[in-house]
Amino acid sequence: MRKTRLTNLPAPYLKRLSVRDDASLGGDYPFNLPWLDRDFSLDFVTPVTIIVGENGTGKSTLIEAVAALCGYDEAGGGKGYRPLDHSLAVDRSGALLASALRASWLPKVTAGWFFRAESFFSVARFLDEAARDAHAAPPDFLSWSHGEGFVRFFEERMSRQGIYFLDEPESALSPKRQLELLRLLHQIQETASAQIIMATHSPILMAVPGARLLEITRGGLIETQLRQTRHFRLYQDFTSDPEDFIERALRDEI
Repeated sequence: MRKTRLTNLPAPYLKRLSVRDDASLGGDYPFNLPWLDRDFSLDFVTPVTIIVGENGTGKSTLIEAVAALCGYDEAGGGKGYRPLDHSLAVDRSGALLASALRASWLPKVTAGWFFRAESFFSVARFLDEAARDAHAAPPDFLSWSHGEGFVRFFEERMSRQGIYFLDEPESALSPKRQLELLRLLHQIQETASAQIIMATHSPILMAVPGARLLEITRGGLIETQLRQTRHFRLYQDFTSDPEDFIERALRDEI
């Protein structure tokens, strides 16, 4: 299939997030996130933006909110896909947060994909079944092993110009498979052929050369470096002396 070039301008296409003037902040989650206030803004200056932070800081909610602003379903997938039943388990806090945010584009490129590890297999099954219904050859992502299916999916989807949201893609990837994704992200960063906004706990995926690395804290989003992240320091501490690290961890001294 011939690729469609949406623009000759390089990524990033989404330039800035800010809070709407009419947004109601405070109250219930997600409007009470400690870093969300009238002055909140987030500039995208590199093709690949990586957001890190501890569980509960709202990084996945932020990714979901930006994806929702671009027209993606909370369960993940491409625009217009609704592969999961939302009545029970799907968290919609990201879509709620999107109502308080404003996006600035140049140009407005919203074609792409929203990847959520926990819903990948439902989305992949949806794609396979939709292709069969259309009497086309299915992509057959589910015939591959867990990690292979993920990487094959990334390679197939992110070869196209667009904007891609990755929420903790390392969840089903071995360190070796994470390196394969790292190479793909590096290529995108170098060519500016797409925009990636990713939340991750993986120091390997945080290490994309040239990508902007942001740590989300109670005070806001702070630009940081790989070696300054708690994730990197924790892994470095473990690999330098695993036995001592485990002893201290079991005593709750880390």
